[in-house]
Amino acid sequence: MRVVLDTNTLVSALLFRGTTSRLVPVWQSGRIIPLVSRPILDEYLRVLSYPKFHLTAEEAWAIIAEDVLPFAETVRPAGRLSVPCRDPGDRKFLECAISGRSRYLVTGDKDLLEMNPYRGITILTVGEFLEILGRKQVSF
Repeated sequence: MRVVLDTNTLVSALLFRGTTSRLVPVWQSGRIIPLVSRPILDEYLRVLSYPKFHLTAEEAWAIIAEDVLPFAETVRPAGRLSVPCRDPGDRKFLECAISGRSRYLVTGDKDLLEMNPYRGITILTVGEFLEILGRKQVSF
């Protein structure tokens, strides 16, 4: 199952305990394949390096290199979308999902959630996605 995780979802999964952290063993077990693109990786690293997380750039890179990249597939988006996004920064997630043939985009971003579904991609919250995974008891 190919999935795009927005930045807040990924950062919360990696750095905090709670519902979102339940995604880490799901992708590390191979049950889902997170899709990333260069612009998404850049944003993950930029956000992980925010002072509030107390991580150096090297520590942020190590987290991505050890806990995400070995389990992810890198996608080169086919091109820029002319999506009517309120936040142009959200386009990179939709472009990656479309180019990577993702079934799901997992986010807490209200602007993205309001676009559900978009070109065959289900846009949903972490809780909704975990509920779907709970109903599917087979490995992906």
